[in-house]
Amino acid sequence: MKNTQIIQQHKVESHNGKRIRLRSVFVIAVVSLFVCSCSGGGAQASPTVSTSVPTAKYGDLKGADTGSGANLNGAISFPKDNVWNTDISTAPVDPNSVAIVLNIGINTGLHPDFGAGLYGGAPIGIPYFIVSGTQPKVPIVFFDYRDQSDPGPYPVPANAPIEGLHADGSTFSGDRHVLVIDKDANRLYEMASAFPQKDGSWAASCGALFNLDSNIVRPGGNNGWTSSDAAGLPVFPGLVRYEEAASGIIRHALRFTVNTTRKAYLPPATHWASNDISLNRPPMGMRVRLKASYTIPGSFSNETKAILQALKTYGMFVADNGSNWFLSGAPDERWNNDALLSELRSVKGSNFEVLRMDGLVTP
Repeated sequence: MKNTQIIQQHKVESHNGKRIRLRSVFVIAVVSLFVCSCSGGGAQASPTVSTSVPTAKYGDLKGADTGSGANLNGAISFPKDNVWNTDISTAPVDPNSVAIVLNIGINTGLHPDFGAGLYGGAPIGIPYFIVSGTQPKVPIVFFDYRDQSDPGPYPVPANAPIEGLHADGSTFSGDRHVLVIDKDANRLYEMASAFPQKDGSWAASCGALFNLDSNIVRPGGNNGWTSSDAAGLPVFPGLVRYEEAASGIIRHALRFTVNTTRKAYLPPATHWASNDISLNRPPMGMRVRLKASYTIPGSFSNETKAILQALKTYGMFVADNGSNWFLSGAPDERWNNDALLSELRSVKGSNFEVLRMDGLVTP
């Protein structure tokens, strides 16, 4: 039996005046609308998955299934030469790598911020929803970062899963991410602090539209802009998904959080969320990889082996303020929580190195 001892990620508020994870009075005002629109729905069955490795389809999601946590059937966000899909296993190491990793925690283990079952009444991880091109688009009202958001309408169904949504429909807070992929248009719509409204529209702190079939990832965005991620990055491409891990190969970079970031960002990130200017703090968008000297134990589960190999080949980006070395993923009832926890936390911060930070943007 799977246990549910995955520890909930504790988000850290950023007080630089540019990006703050809000827990505002607005949440109280609209939560009753959320409960009305989302209560009474049952959990969806997990999609089936083949353990064979599907043919990679870069930047083309038309063959993906639809629904909550649906299979992508080999589809990968962005073209093959996109930075998210680039092999960085031999890229040069940053001269300050040791100090930065020491700052994050050399003895702290990697932690899966995803899994099976519920924690605190909610699925463990960041959910996503895939729709077809016929999904109606609805108005989106932004209440915090309207000037840094891509305007609606977005094709978000009323039953789109919200990160942190309690299975019993009770009140909850948190980042409340909503991620929706229009597979036919190859477009990704993401919102943070998202609340469904009675008329079918949504209210959100901010929102971003990403092109999954182009290296011009966010045509409507600018440097200095946030997104549903504090780094200005898309969330979905960096999630660990069961379908990929179970196939034995993950062909893209992942995303993780650290407790304290630097007031700087590194492309593809576009936004910082800190006032700390220490050179030993990790900036948003910093990329780390699992060292070549680390040997992946043969006794580990196939899913963990795939995750760790991806961290060697593609690495992971600092995407948000949160708990140190917390690796993001999508909830799925097929995850083995015991294996994820015990295996990933045995991989320590000292097993990682920072890639050279060319193009760093500072104040």
